[in-house]
Amino acid sequence: MLDKQGIAIAVMMAVAIVYFSNANYLLLILVFYALALMVTKYEYKRKKDQGIYEHERSWENVLSNGLVPTMLAVASPYIGSGAFIGAVSAITADKFASELGVFDKTPLSLENLKPVKPGTSGAVSVLGFVVSLMGGCFIGVATMFIFNKTANEAIIIAVIGLAGSVVDSLFGVLEEKGFGTKGTTNMICSITGGLLGYFR
Repeated sequence: MLDKQGIAIAVMMAVAIVYFSNANYLLLILVFYALALMVTKYEYKRKKDQGIYEHERSWENVLSNGLVPTMLAVASPYIGSGAFIGAVSAITADKFASELGVFDKTPLSLENLKPVKPGTSGAVSVLGFVVSLMGGCFIGVATMFIFNKTANEAIIIAVIGLAGSVVDSLFGVLEEKGFGTKGTTNMICSITGGLLGYFR
């Protein structure tokens, strides 16, 4: 799923995470990658027909999704795990929304609430909200086993993921107008999750 440059950067991030924090942080990132692979492959033929299937991810995608969580993992001995977990929840929720939400035939643009083509940046749908929260829930449950979080904390983590995904969609409106790229909106999503996770 990653090109050669993407693999190289992912490996460097993994080494940094383990060296500066611990293996639990890497394990949660691996949970994200496994979930991302699952939802990307889901109904990939339908996505190909819609022209929205991405088989191989570039180094830009790895950086836009992984840089902020990596930095927060490195900083975790000083700021705790909350920011890192929030960032991972946000990028997971956004991944679920972008890969599964496209099957909703009635997405609406956040700019004017008019119907747009599935897969359009800055658009939302009922299915998108549901699967986005589902992605956050997966991370919340994972943290119960990896970081010994409580059920209540897992719920908060799931909501943080949904919030990050919504912010991604808001900035997606600007992306559609030529301000920024998918990479910048992904990074803003992870920053939002990190901030909410830190101040929760």
